Amino acid sequence: MKSVGALYLQLIRWNRPAGWLLLLWPTLSALWVASHGFPGWHLIAVFTLGTVLMRSAGCCVNDVADRDFDRHVKRTAQRPVTSGAVSVREALVVGAVLALLAFGLVLTTNTATIAWSFAALAITLAYPFAKRYVSMPQAVLGVAFSFGIPMAFAAVQSRVPLLAWVLLLGNLFWVVAYDTEYAMVDRDDDLKIGMKTSAITLGRFDVAAVMFCYLAYLAIWAWALAGIVQSPLYWIAMGAALLQALWHGWLIRKREREDCFKAFRLNHWLGFTLFAGIALSYLGR
Repeated sequence: MKSVGALYLQLIRWNRPAGWLLLLWPTLSALWVASHGFPGWHLIAVFTLGTVLMRSAGCCVNDVADRDFDRHVKRTAQRPVTSGAVSVREALVVGAVLALLAFGLVLTTNTATIAWSFAALAITLAYPFAKRYVSMPQAVLGVAFSFGIPMAFAAVQSRVPLLAWVLLLGNLFWVVAYDTEYAMVDRDDDLKIGMKTSAITLGRFDVAAVMFCYLAYLAIWAWALAGIVQSPLYWIAMGAALLQALWHGWLIRKREREDCFKAFRLNHWLGFTLFAGIALSYLGR
């Protein structure tokens, strides 16, 4: 029998860091762009720890919302809330504590960031229920997983310029791409229980749609930052990210469960590649 601590770590997916890394890299990229370089250790710490905490809190809410669905899906049947190892009340308390800790970090920034944090929280809470009513819930997740971008600009500049929203739009396409890969893993189970996902909605066009979303993401970020991040290193990183996207397309082409899951798990390297290109581009300025 697992200890309470081990169950809570399983609840927040502590052993699966890919989830919070997918949130972290675009957020840090936005911090560097907004700051025109190194943003300072305070903001790096706030947004890194805040990302881990909010992703963990989101897992708690998601597992509570999906507990009756997850028991019918092979991959999720043994999650702590679904299996009954952790009660609904426990999961919500853990999620609330984590969210409050994240808010405490936000309080060390400025008024604009604090204000935007409430919108971020609302979207985080809304996403788990979108899968019941929205045919493309991955788009809702895209907003939730991209909201670190406007918050990063708010923390640095005390405002959210148009550039932040353009980067958010591009990042939304990336989230739809990798979460559709994730949904392709569970498509058969989701069809049986009536869950709505992009993999089901897109049908036989799923692979093509994923590749379109990858290309839209990279094209929007390339265009938005073309006159801002002026270094060959950024374009090398963009090329490397494109190659990774093409590799993911190769992996998912046959829609095999393990290959789709592998493509999803590797996406954080794509995000890291762009972040590294942006951060290195500001060195020596």
